[in-house]
Amino acid sequence: MAKSKNLIGSWAFLVGVVLAVVLGFLGKVEGSWMIALVIIGLIVGFLNITDEEVTPFLMSGAVLIIAAALGGNVLAQVAYVDQVLSALLVIFVPATVIVAIKNVFSLAKE
Repeated sequence: MAKSKNLIGSWAFLVGVVLAVVLGFLGKVEGSWMIALVIIGLIVGFLNITDEEVTPFLMSGAVLIIAAALGGNVLAQVAYVDQVLSALLVIFVPATVIVAIKNVFSLAKE
């Protein structure tokens, strides 16, 4: 978890991951829950990642997205794993995209 002093971003990350895992075990994430997880991912991307954490977050986020997307297909036969990985994707894709865009703008300013 990020070590920033922004409590909203830190709590959003923690609540989002726990919520994604719980919702994944309850079934396929759809509708309002999906929108809530996307919003949490956006909050994490905007508020939780400091400049020092951008590169590790982007690396970890990219690996998580690839592993969850491909692993969900491979592990579809294992109960709940596919649904939990899909729910985690709903948080990490928006967060990773926001951090990547912020990083591009930061590099463009230099």
